[in-house]
Amino acid sequence: MDVGTVVHVAAGGTGERADAARNRALVLSAAEHLFATRDPDKVTMEDIARAAGVGRATLYRRYPDRAAIAVALLDQHERVLQEELLRGAPPLGPGATPAERLAAFYDAMTVLLERHGHLALGAEIGQVRYTTGAYGFWRAHVHTLLVAAGTSDPEILADVLLAPLAPDLYRFQRVQRGLSRERISASLTSLAHRLLSST
Repeated sequence: MDVGTVVHVAAGGTGERADAARNRALVLSAAEHLFATRDPDKVTMEDIARAAGVGRATLYRRYPDRAAIAVALLDQHERVLQEELLRGAPPLGPGATPAERLAAFYDAMTVLLERHGHLALGAEIGQVRYTTGAYGFWRAHVHTLLVAAGTSDPEILADVLLAPLAPDLYRFQRVQRGLSRERISASLTSLAHRLLSST
C-alpha cells in the first residue's frame, strides 16, 4: 500500500463553526499546557475546562474524556511529521535511499515521543495503537520503504520495524533503563542501515 493512499482526517474538519473552532483551539492549548507541566494522570476534565475558559458542557460536547483530548493533540503533532514524510526535504522526505529515509523516520519519531510521549501514552497504548490513523500512515510509509529496498516479506517486517516505537516501550527504555533518546535513535538508525542497505 502506498503511503499516499492513507487518508488521515484531521479533527474538526470542514464546516466547523467559528465559535466551535475557537473553543477547540482554547481547549487543546490549555490541555497541552496542563499535560506538559503536570502529571497527565492527575489532570481532570474540569482542570482543562477551567484553564480553557469554557464550560464543562462545551468541553464534553466535543471530547468525552481526557484520552480523546490526548488523541486530538497528538494528531496535530503527527500530521506535521506526516507532511514532512510526504513532501519534506530528504532524507526524511523523498529523494534519499530507503535506508536513509527509515533512519531519518526513526530519529523523527523518537523526537516526537520525547516531546509528546505523555500524549502518546494516553492515545496509542496496546491494541488501540494498531487501529489509529497515524499507525496506518507510519506502517504504509515503512512498507513502501521496504518494498523499494527489495526486502522479503515487507508485510511482516513493516510491523516489526514499528514495534520499537511503541510509546510504552520507549518510556520503559527512557525511564526504567535510563537510555538517552540519542542512544535509542542511534541503535534504530543502525538497524535501518543493516536491514535495508544489505538487500
